[in-house]
Amino acid sequence: MAEQLTLKIEEQKLAAQFERIDDISFYNQKKVLNAFKNNRVTTQCFSGTTGYGYDDIGRDNLARIYAEVFGGEMAIVSPILTCGTHAITTVLFGLLRKDDVMLSISGIPYDTIQSSLFGKGNSSLEDYGVKYKQIELKSDGSFDGDAIFKAVKKLKPKMVHVQRSRGYSSRKAISPYDMEPIFKEVKRLSPDTFIVVDNCYGEFVDRIEPTNVGADVIVGSLIKNAGGGFAPTGGYIVGSEKALDLIATRYTNPSLKLELGSYEMGYRNFYQGIFMAPHIVAQSLKGSMLVGQIMEDKGYKVIPDNQTIPQDIVKSVVFNNEEDLIKFVQTVQTVSPVDGHVLPMPWDMPGYKDKVIMAAGTFVGGSSIELSCDGPIRPPYIAYIQGGLTYEHVKMFAEKLLELY
Repeated sequence: MAEQLTLKIEEQKLAAQFERIDDISFYNQKKVLNAFKNNRVTTQCFSGTTGYGYDDIGRDNLARIYAEVFGGEMAIVSPILTCGTHAITTVLFGLLRKDDVMLSISGIPYDTIQSSLFGKGNSSLEDYGVKYKQIELKSDGSFDGDAIFKAVKKLKPKMVHVQRSRGYSSRKAISPYDMEPIFKEVKRLSPDTFIVVDNCYGEFVDRIEPTNVGADVIVGSLIKNAGGGFAPTGGYIVGSEKALDLIATRYTNPSLKLELGSYEMGYRNFYQGIFMAPHIVAQSLKGSMLVGQIMEDKGYKVIPDNQTIPQDIVKSVVFNNEEDLIKFVQTVQTVSPVDGHVLPMPWDMPGYKDKVIMAAGTFVGGSSIELSCDGPIRPPYIAYIQGGLTYEHVKMFAEKLLELY
């Protein structure tokens, strides 16, 4: 009873934030519904195909919906893209050629992308002669406009890359509203530069997406926000026709592009996922705010703090020691509907330099739009908690936190 009373008090502190989240969800739900109606979705779109997948209307219509919802001219939406990292790498190798420059303006990209950038004899961009440069964000997490514009003038990069979410860093996520003036000036200085945004964890968090403010391409995973907890696998790429035409040559090959690609299991879960996504993201955001409020009140640093409007579904909790990080992540696992009896431990996870502990008792393996939590075992020992298909589920975890701390 004491925990329930405390939760009600914490929720009352968040009333204004919750109202804002609900308003954004309603706006985005209208946008998705209009895309379904405009593209005349029927049950025939849910059927799968085999073999080459020529004239796969489910695949093609799903791509048109994504393009409309996310403000692009074209889209690739496919279970053939195995994860977000695969989708991002497909974009990088589709747009970049020998001696081209890729300029990251949000610091080093996420851990699993780095092997695609660096290395000799490993089929990385460096291996193929692509040059990589980066500019760090300022200490407050904002873009360093002066440094960016100076580099763009000098380098005329083929690609400017932004990672919207924080990855395993301690910064806040980046708002599309903050991207807009940077993108506008980059395009003025170098019109032929492709602006690419890793949009993972950021879809439907706000009313606009990076493509609405000048990005040529956005890319993400279907087992995060955009899949709404229904998509069983896959990734998406949305953007300009010019960029997508090049990316399609890497997605399949230069002569095939987007003409084929079958999926016998059918597409209903993918359609239902994007339809549910605005609501599910809102549920996740509310849960994130509640967890953040509790941990702030307990004296822990959370990123972003609860006075900041979130730009992704991730809430970071800084513990400063390994033991507390592990305990927090393990507590998430205890409220999982799948493998709730399992005790996660740090392990050498593929694509990461440090051991990672991950709680993910999810219906879709590794889905981070479902309640999940992970963190690398390295200072300052930050837990990254995200997801929650229902606010009530995250609230159950919040009760556990009140018992634990």
